[in-house]
Amino acid sequence: MSTAFHARHAHLPTGVAADVGITVEDGRITGVEAGIPPQDGDHRLPGVVLPGLANAHSHAFHRALRGRTHHGGGTFWSWRETMYAVAARLDPDRYLALARATYAEMALAGITAVGEFHYLHHGPGGKRYMDPNVMGKALVQAAADAGIRLTLLDTCYLVGGLDGAGHRELEGPQLRFGDGDARTWALRVDDLRDHTDGGPAHLRVGAAIHSVRAVPRDQLATVASWARTAPATLDRTAPLSTPPTSGRGEGGRPVHVHLSEQPAENDACLAAHGLTPTGLLEAEGVLGPDLSAVHATHLTDEDVALLGRHRSYACFCPTTERDLADGIGPARALRDTGARLSLGSDQHAVVDLLEEARALEMHERLDSLERGRFTPADLLAAATAHDSIGWPDAGRIEVGARADLVAMRDDTVRTAGTDPGQVVLAATSADVDTVVVDGRVVVQDGRHRLGDVGRLLSEAIHPLVAPTD
Repeated sequence: MSTAFHARHAHLPTGVAADVGITVEDGRITGVEAGIPPQDGDHRLPGVVLPGLANAHSHAFHRALRGRTHHGGGTFWSWRETMYAVAARLDPDRYLALARATYAEMALAGITAVGEFHYLHHGPGGKRYMDPNVMGKALVQAAADAGIRLTLLDTCYLVGGLDGAGHRELEGPQLRFGDGDARTWALRVDDLRDHTDGGPAHLRVGAAIHSVRAVPRDQLATVASWARTAPATLDRTAPLSTPPTSGRGEGGRPVHVHLSEQPAENDACLAAHGLTPTGLLEAEGVLGPDLSAVHATHLTDEDVALLGRHRSYACFCPTTERDLADGIGPARALRDTGARLSLGSDQHAVVDLLEEARALEMHERLDSLERGRFTPADLLAAATAHDSIGWPDAGRIEVGARADLVAMRDDTVRTAGTDPGQVVLAATSADVDTVVVDGRVVVQDGRHRLGDVGRLLSEAIHPLVAPTD
């Protein structure tokens, strides 16, 4: 079935165009023509139409923390204890309800695909569920219900931390995260199927190393090797080989890692290995163009050069990084050395990729005392970096691409009078009117197809939080 959309303005790869007709068939864009009036039967999209936004870093269950972590100011580490308390209360059904509502909130914000950094694998005390991937499958179902695509970045998380004395054992809620070793992790994840090998059409499976604090050095290569091995060729009896140093291999799965989010992480890695976290990943063959370094806040000049040399992604989450007082990362320096940029909402203190994009520029302004560190087109590119989460055919309004469209109203109190080419610097998630994902309308007139998303969030969060949290 063919559907015709019409946009008064649309951001195309060639720039902003007026009166754009967009034809969609079987979830793909089959025609784009500018300078034509709307036709009878067109689905008319108001305001300014953007490609679908890509949330490259999400922890869905952190949504329950919003507005509950500011007692006495606190630190990153006290925030983490509150996060663990929520993690301890989740089961597959509660996880499904919370993730469904969180992903619906993302759809309302124009997000058409999310990279879920998933490490809450097992039951209390680390006991495996009968289906060891049931928590991940809850996320898969949640994304389907919310109408967005999901990249399940199944995360290897093996130890409880790193300091000068070495790695610490998992304890408390952390026991739910662990698989024992990276090979056992890989064998569990290898049972998942995505749209490339007979699984759900909206799913891509990828890999993540939680951090060098949570995965010992001798296990890092195994995670990257699994991601870079073609699914049908994984030998389930032999040790996984060292990953190819050239980066993306036959497997083609994205690899993500929390990197240098805190100075303490760098100090511990230097004490244990004599290398920065980036240097350690380089030494173990993990860096590559398929890698996304999440946060990348406290990097040395050599770290920046390494990420640029490998054409890795740096995934910034500015609203989280400022909420946790992490610092301002070297976004412009990374871009200048060849690294690519993506964006995530991480703990969901805010779910607004336009705000994340705007913060990328504003933080650079504060740090450099200069304006125009990134153009509006640069910011939109970071907000639509679907390739970083394994969807290279999305994020552009062009023939052959996935039909992901986001119509931003240009007549609200925030956007009235805005140049269509600069809407990313004015609009917020509240200005999203229509969202189309793979050709299907998921949000219309600012309302999600599931109905009252605020109510869904309230119902999902209430059982997970205690008055003292």
